[in-house]
Amino acid sequence: MADDRFHVYDTTLRDGAQQEGLNLTVADKLAVARQLDSLGVGFIEGGWPGANPKDTEFFRRARTELDLRNAQLAAFGATRRAGVKAADDPLVAALRESGAPVVTLVAKSHDRHVELALRTTLQENLAMIRDTVSHLRAEGQRVFLDAEHFFDGYTSNPAYALEVVRTAAEAGADVIALCDTNGGMLPDELAEIVHAAVQTSARVGIHCHDDTGCAVANTLAAVKAGATHVQGCANGYGERSGNANLFTVVANLQLKRGFDLVPPESLADMTRIAHAVTEVTNVTPNSHAPYVGTSAFAHKAGLHASAIKVDPNLYQHIDPALVGNDMRMLVSDMAGRASVELKGRELGYELTPGHTKTLVDRVKDLEAKGFTFEAADASFELLLRDTVQGERRRHFQVESWRVIVERTKGGELVSEATVKVHAKGERIVATGEGNGPVNALDRAVRQALEKLYPELAKLELVDYKVRILEGTHGTGAVTRVLITSSDDSGEWATVGVAENIIDASWQALEQAVTYGLLRAGRETSS
Repeated sequence: MADDRFHVYDTTLRDGAQQEGLNLTVADKLAVARQLDSLGVGFIEGGWPGANPKDTEFFRRARTELDLRNAQLAAFGATRRAGVKAADDPLVAALRESGAPVVTLVAKSHDRHVELALRTTLQENLAMIRDTVSHLRAEGQRVFLDAEHFFDGYTSNPAYALEVVRTAAEAGADVIALCDTNGGMLPDELAEIVHAAVQTSARVGIHCHDDTGCAVANTLAAVKAGATHVQGCANGYGERSGNANLFTVVANLQLKRGFDLVPPESLADMTRIAHAVTEVTNVTPNSHAPYVGTSAFAHKAGLHASAIKVDPNLYQHIDPALVGNDMRMLVSDMAGRASVELKGRELGYELTPGHTKTLVDRVKDLEAKGFTFEAADASFELLLRDTVQGERRRHFQVESWRVIVERTKGGELVSEATVKVHAKGERIVATGEGNGPVNALDRAVRQALEKLYPELAKLELVDYKVRILEGTHGTGAVTRVLITSSDDSGEWATVGVAENIIDASWQALEQAVTYGLLRAGRETSS
């Protein structure tokens, strides 16, 4: 188990699951829990057994299906209802019976919430806290308490908010997590209030929402003020603007503040874990997320690249490898020679000054016409190879292609494509049908080449994006197409630009096939 002196507490499966559009099955929750455990968090909040059938099922299955190495499961629930003994409250019973070694109780700490939402007295609320905490402790479970709306409550009635903290601690709660439930606090004022709560001698934790964009900063400020328990969600998931991003919090505390929270090898796996969680949740990853985003260590400006060529640390606050990420050089019309040299080196090429100048000029010229290479590394690598080889070399040469789109009498749309190519001394004509012009072209070129290059059977078109660029001839417009392809070992992106969307699509598709063959070890011959 993780060191108990400082807690990293994950609430992705409960609070994070309240994010709009995020729906987790029990199997999903089990999968995410395994990923979080591999990071090395101390506690994983599994949900609210008794109040939610899915969460009840999660805790039932977790007993036999989760083999946690680092984390303990925490069951979330509320204090007993007003006027009912904790021992007789069915929701408290569900917490007892969950099998979780830890229970996290939510309790009101804002006087107005007690009177208006719970519709009870301030003293009865304290009794509810005292009774529920002491009952669960007597049953052998460790108890944490989330003091809901604590900061707004402190602003309204500081004496009562602090009394909630004292009452929970005296009843046996190990941690009282102060919750910025509305997410409206700023770091300086939050730190002052945390410091006041620490003076009660209770062990204090922090739970922040990101409505001001300060959830991570507020969490760090709370730690500096004395909190020894931090809560957050993977990738910042959560209701409204989300919760404190647990990955950012852990990386900041460990790499910037010297905390020993997770093993270095687990921290070095953080980027993979972050992306693995997005695969389970089916939420598009934030490419600009600190530490783990694909753009977190991406450099585009030529001035930056020149400095990085001398020393990567000049424009990077840490070594990306510490969190399992990589430095990336983006090639665009902002690129200078250093950007192109570093990108070439990243791809395994040592460029001569002549090659570098030619590439820089070519990139700037193509981007002025609408191409973009920062999002299409494969297209840039093909351009680089052509420059180094001094000619355009491909596995096949295109004689012609055409696409026919027909609407049948029954209203069905049918696309048919024909391609004529030359490869390995053969002239090949192939036809393919698809649910659209690009799909038809994809099938036709595969049919033409798969006998000569069986590796193409593994190639898959996984994404297709179209952007209409500013028109240059009256109502005419230039179309940019980005195609993402994949094989058994990864993905790559290619770009095409033309006034005709099918032409742009064909350019990107032809490059995708060529690059796929290069990845498979097939060298060009012509």
